[in-house]
Amino acid sequence: QLQASGGGLVQAGDSLRLSCAASGRTFSSYIMGWFRQAPGKEREFVAAISWSSGSTDYVDSVKGRFTISRDNAKITVYLQMNSLKPEDTAVYYCAASNRGYLSQYEYNYWGQGTLVTVSS
Repeated sequence: QLQASGGGLVQAGDSLRLSCAASGRTFSSYIMGWFRQAPGKEREFVAAISWSSGSTDYVDSVKGRFTISRDNAKITVYLQMNSLKPEDTAVYYCAASNRGYLSQYEYNYWGQGTLVTVSS
């Protein structure tokens, strides 16, 4: 129901756009989030957007570099990542929550991950 794509190998300073296509149910009342998990680390919140209001929130480490957005017609959420750093290397997951959004445990649905590798 959530299909993430767009990962790849890039150099530091480059940009990538991740996509999360939703299908199979209505997510209009959900909050859509992006999380990431680096090797040996816990999954962490990156960004979230309310599908209905468009309100957004970001983890401090990506503010000013990443932008989350949604396309209602395509039922797709995007994560535009600019000025990428090696520490952004991780598997990125999209997810949907009808509760809160900061904790991974609040999310009801998850997409498969997409790997982002940033070389220095």
